[in-house]
Amino acid sequence: MGISSDNVTGLVLAVSSSVFIGSSFIIKKMGLKKAGATGKSAASGGHAYLYEPWWWVGMISMIVGEIANFAAYAFAPALLVTPLGALSIIFSAVLAHFILKERLHIFGVLGCVLCMVGSTTIVLHAPHERIIHSVKEVWHLATEPGSLTVMAVKAVGIALKLTFEGTNQFTYFQTWFFTVVVIGFCLLQINYLNKALDTFNTAVVSPVYYVMFTSLTIFASIIMFKDWDSQNASQIATELCGFVTILSGTFLLHKTKDMGNRPTEPLGFSASNHSSHNSET
Repeated sequence: MGISSDNVTGLVLAVSSSVFIGSSFIIKKMGLKKAGATGKSAASGGHAYLYEPWWWVGMISMIVGEIANFAAYAFAPALLVTPLGALSIIFSAVLAHFILKERLHIFGVLGCVLCMVGSTTIVLHAPHERIIHSVKEVWHLATEPGSLTVMAVKAVGIALKLTFEGTNQFTYFQTWFFTVVVIGFCLLQINYLNKALDTFNTAVVSPVYYVMFTSLTIFASIIMFKDWDSQNASQIATELCGFVTILSGTFLLHKTKDMGNRPTEPLGFSASNHSSHNSET
């Protein structure tokens, strides 16, 4: 099955988005650390990070990444774009290893490889994008029984794409409705993402963020856009295997995040036991 030109465009935009979003986690974490040292931390409900230049650099990086992500959804199906978000986890983990000194163990490297393999599998077997001529079609699909409004992001992306092509979609109230939904959830996401980054390592936040977003988006896309209708059982099974591979890599990255620091614990434990044993004898 060949990859269409729209899918290639969506692929490039999705990879670019992952680079910017992966970087933003690290840069914002640096800003949050500095803000926490001089004022009330974000985890405690403080907003001192708003005065930190590094946090704003990270925020700009995330905004650029999200814009690229919106554009990617306009060109390619969610089944292709969303799993590529795993690349942001890899980028974030590698940067955290070198910049934040959050050590990436060998099993973490294996997790990164699994994410890459899963992403490649999905890219090669992704379905062609359903052709949408108006945002009204998206509204009709979203309001069908069994559909989910989580696809508002894709709706905004499609509206922007069609508008740039010469068919203005901002004359429809549906476009503005989807836009308000996206902005509202983005603001909510920023608030809780800051608290999470200030409380946990990026090795925890990034995978959880990715898995939840990916699972919900793919599920919604299957129901709403019926992306699997044009594919056979073999193609669907391959995509599911790719997705499970990505989840496995993500899980491995999360579970082994502190493994690099553990070898010192048994030694310390043994030494204390040895000293205790000597004192008893």
